[in-house]
Amino acid sequence: YAWDANEEYLFKAMVAFAMRRYSSKSTTQISNVLLCNVTDRVSFWFVVTDSSKNVTTVPGSEVEAAIRMNRNRINNAFLLSDKTLQFLKITSTLSPPVEPSTPVWLIVFGVVLCLIVAGIIFLVVSGIQKHKKKNKESTERENLEEKVEVTLENGIPCEALDLKPGHINGVFAADDERFTSL
Repeated sequence: YAWDANEEYLFKAMVAFAMRRYSSKSTTQISNVLLCNVTDRVSFWFVVTDSSKNVTTVPGSEVEAAIRMNRNRINNAFLLSDKTLQFLKITSTLSPPVEPSTPVWLIVFGVVLCLIVAGIIFLVVSGIQKHKKKNKESTERENLEEKVEVTLENGIPCEALDLKPGHINGVFAADDERFTSL
């Protein structure tokens, strides 16, 4: 927006307001705020005089404290923020950056640790399930083997031969020579 005489008047009024609130004196008037070296880029410096002492300036530390205390009111009057309305030598009232209560590295460590623990639990549970499945299959196989009639030939138990084509008789296999040696 354009900086004109009305905006200067509003700025002077806000500084006078801040000085009155800070010092609890109602002696500061708009005429006590003097703007100097006003440029087109809205850059200037100002001085606050003390009307009771006639032409004496108010110490800079008091002016800084008054502006710091009422900075949000000054910003709101001009619809600006601490990023757009800058007072030199007066620190901004921006809130400090929010830091989490726990460090970031601890959060990352916790997530990685949880993933590792979940992986280990998954492997243990899947191993137990496979082991149970394997035991169940072996007991079923043993039950089936018990039902098959066992024949004895020469005192050696032999399975009943299945005469279907494609069945290999384990007794005559070439690699199984545990009963007779040559």
